[in-house]
This record gives sequence, C-alpha cells and structure tokens, in this order.
Amino acid sequence: MSRAGQSSTGSKQPDAMSPSLLDHRFYLQKYHLDVPQRNISILLWHWPFGRSYRLDGDKCQMYNISRCFLTDNTSAFSTADVVVFHHQELSTGLSALPLHLDRPAFQHWVWMSMEPPVNNANLTQLNGLFNWTMSYRRDADISIPYGKTILGSDDPGFQAAPNRSCLVSWVVSKYQAHQARAGVYKSLKKYIPIEVYGSWNKKPLSDGKLLSTIANCIFYLSFENSEAKDYISEKLWRNAFQAGAIPVVLGPSRATYEALAPPGSFIHVADFKSTADLAAYLKHVAADRQAYEAYFQWHSTHRIKTYTDWRERLCQICVQYPSLPANRIYQDLESWVKS
Repeated sequence: MSRAGQSSTGSKQPDAMSPSLLDHRFYLQKYHLDVPQRNISILLWHWPFGRSYRLDGDKCQMYNISRCFLTDNTSAFSTADVVVFHHQELSTGLSALPLHLDRPAFQHWVWMSMEPPVNNANLTQLNGLFNWTMSYRRDADISIPYGKTILGSDDPGFQAAPNRSCLVSWVVSKYQAHQARAGVYKSLKKYIPIEVYGSWNKKPLSDGKLLSTIANCIFYLSFENSEAKDYISEKLWRNAFQAGAIPVVLGPSRATYEALAPPGSFIHVADFKSTADLAAYLKHVAADRQAYEAYFQWHSTHRIKTYTDWRERLCQICVQYPSLPANRIYQDLESWVKS
C-alpha cells in the first residue's frame, strides 16, 4: 500500500496553530465556508449497522456544505479522497479492509466509531492503516458529537410543564448488572418510583412513542452504558432534552457536561454522597416550582442541535478537511481509542 509522504504517530497530538490561523479557522467554520476549493469525494466503505441512506445527488448541500460528494459505491475506491470505515463491521468481520487494492498516495482513511472504548474490540489489527479518527470525542480528528449546545435561543418563550404524571423514567435495552448505571438504578429505586421502559423490561417503545412517554415524567435518567471521556449520547440530547425532562446524568465528569450541555440543564449523580441524597433532591425539585423552572432557564439563551443522520456526519469531513493533518498515521490506534 502506498503511503508516500506520510509520517507516523502512535496517537494524536495537538497541532500547533498561530492565533491568526485560529481566528481564520473560526471564521470559516462559523460561516460554513471551511470547505476546499475543489471537490472532495468521500467513500463510505460499508454502512454503520447495515442501515443505509440514499447518496445520489449533492447530499451535503442539505447542510449548506458545498463541493462535498458522498458515495457508497466501492468501485470508486481508486478515486476517493477519503474512505470511511465504521468500526463495528470491521471488528465483527461483517466487512473487511480493502488491503488487496492499490491505495492511492493522496487517499486518507478514516476510522469511525460512535461507541465508547469498551465497545470497540479488535483494534490492534488496524495499526498503521488509518490517518484520521472520527468520533464523538472532542479530540478526534473529525469530531461528530451526538449533540451540541448553540448560543442563541430558538424558543425564548419556552414554558416548563411541571404537571406530569410520573417522577422519573428510564429507557434501557442492554441492561448489564455490572455497569455503574445498574448499581445506581437499583439503589435509587429504593427511595423513589422509577418507570422503566425498553426491551430489558419487556416494555419497548417505538420511535413515535419514545419522547411522548418520557415527556410524562419530570426527570429522565440519562445514564450512559460506559463512563468514558466525552461520551454523552442521545440519552441526553434526544431522550431528555427533546422530551422536556430534566436529565439526571451518569457518564463523564461534571466538567465535561458543563462544557458540552446547556448551562444549568442537568443533575449529575456524582454531586451526591448517596442515592438517598439524590432521591431527596429530586423530590425537592419536583415539589418546588422555582427550583424546577431553574433547569429550563437555558432555553432563553441557548438551543441544542442533535446529529442523527450519517450523511450529515460524513459531510462534516469536508468542513474540517482543510485543517486536517495531511501526514498522520495511527500506528497504535488502540492507545488513542482507550486514552
């Protein structure tokens, strides 16, 4: 395989940039102009989890991103600027890397995963092959979070609705007793009622019923299946925020949530010495209109955006393309994933 002009690195190191370059990069990203002056072709080698979307036409224009073209036609391999591989299918053997093909020197390979480290197996076989990482992590080469907070309200007249029929709900499908969230749940339910949904509890919710069911409750347990750096999934952005429930979060540190979520929008499990204290606080907020409404004040100054379409995620490669390191190779991909 040709890697002409590419240098090696074990894990990603921040690239030094001058203040003027940083200012220019911010301007370009702000106005969606951070795209190359030539067309960029991105080949998705296989669809994540086998769920495909149509890629005909200029799909990235839907997101105001120009000169960016997506394809899932593997016959375009020899001309693709970027080839994206979703880790799940590689690790399970459902797809394989095209190591038998002649890789063009100009081509960059992207390792993509939206899963926490514990769910990314068989990484050592991928050493020395990938140029860029694509993940929810802020330090990924291409950062694609599940959601983000944006300054500026799109609903300044938002009114919280405290009159709800349940106190706390939780939707969980892959329950495992050894996970931290299982321990918190088992302890917390001793003090307050928790309505549980999902395949684990044999009460699955369709997509059409998910948010309306959660919206009946004051709080939602946005418990991640893994406490990993920057891993804040749709359990917060969609399940809690879009349903209008106050999220009780378990995942990365409070500092991470403060950096990524709207200000004053969540309750962190780690802030309490015990689940009894947490339960008592939830009862207090539910009974105190002023305390309850404080968790929704962010609606007057901020809004959230969620990312759910793989096409929009892939188009972000073109937004960040001009600033991506041209010569990077991950010689030890596992060390970055687990760092």
